[in-house]
Amino acid sequence: MNSEVAVDARVRALFDEVKDGLTGSPRSLPPKLFYDARGARLFEEITRLPEYYPTRTEIGILERCLGEVGELVGPGARLVEFGSGSGEKTWKLLDALERPATCVPIDISAEQLFAFADRIRAAHPEMEVIPLAADYTRPFRLPPSIREEGTTLFFFPGSTVGNFEPEEAREFLANMGQAGGPDCALLLGADRVKEREVLERAYDDAAGVTAAFNRNALRNLNGLLGGDFDPEGFEHRAPWVPEASRIEMRLVSRREQVATLAPDLPDTEPFRIRLAEGEAIVTEHSYKFTDERIDALCRAAGWRIVRSWTDERDWFGVHYLVRG
Repeated sequence: MNSEVAVDARVRALFDEVKDGLTGSPRSLPPKLFYDARGARLFEEITRLPEYYPTRTEIGILERCLGEVGELVGPGARLVEFGSGSGEKTWKLLDALERPATCVPIDISAEQLFAFADRIRAAHPEMEVIPLAADYTRPFRLPPSIREEGTTLFFFPGSTVGNFEPEEAREFLANMGQAGGPDCALLLGADRVKEREVLERAYDDAAGVTAAFNRNALRNLNGLLGGDFDPEGFEHRAPWVPEASRIEMRLVSRREQVATLAPDLPDTEPFRIRLAEGEAIVTEHSYKFTDERIDALCRAAGWRIVRSWTDERDWFGVHYLVRG
């Protein structure tokens, strides 16, 4: 397949996915649209906001537990991280591992990913570093070296597991285990159920950074698929939905409006959508977990929790899992 055909295939797949979401009930967009270069920078800004507790809480837990994680994993580990971002947590984990053999950071934001991989290579010249720019929610191939000698440790921090629908999360974790083989391990971060006020502030900050991040999905969509969505024509909302145990990020139309997607693809008609004032597009779900829910999810995916750590407020959990 030549490069032009491959690009057309990717654009068509995204176009079909977006059309399916926007014509569904409720209307929705895939969260991966947040993460162009601008979106990646906005998310890093979000992680430093006073309202956004997950990142600093998880880092605090990791700083206390990574010595024990290093002992559980053993020497010569092959680290695979999903959604590496700026890599702050990865640095801490690599420092805790004994002579790690390989690091495979995976992220949809290629610019940030490759800059991070270069920094890892400079700091760990003895370690194989294989960055993968990929949408890890879609099938992709891991390098064969992760099945060589040494424990394959999957690192899935940030409670990103909560951005999957429950059955999608089970399938993703199960596929991860199959890719790593019977002796692999998983270090998983999972946000916990807590007071509505704390949760809603974390996803709707006073400075409006999360609102800009949410609208960036439309800006990115316009660029990728020849769209004319007006990002400022939408209001950011992020209510806690207790019956589903999730935050629901939405873009709510401020007025009646029509938007068009017209990707540069052969034999493709433009797609138009009419939105009423007050009509919402769901851009992300962020599920929160109890001990029982995270244990049930992991068991259903073929994993067993060996060790768990939390913070003094019991707001966030980090879990070490093995197969079986």
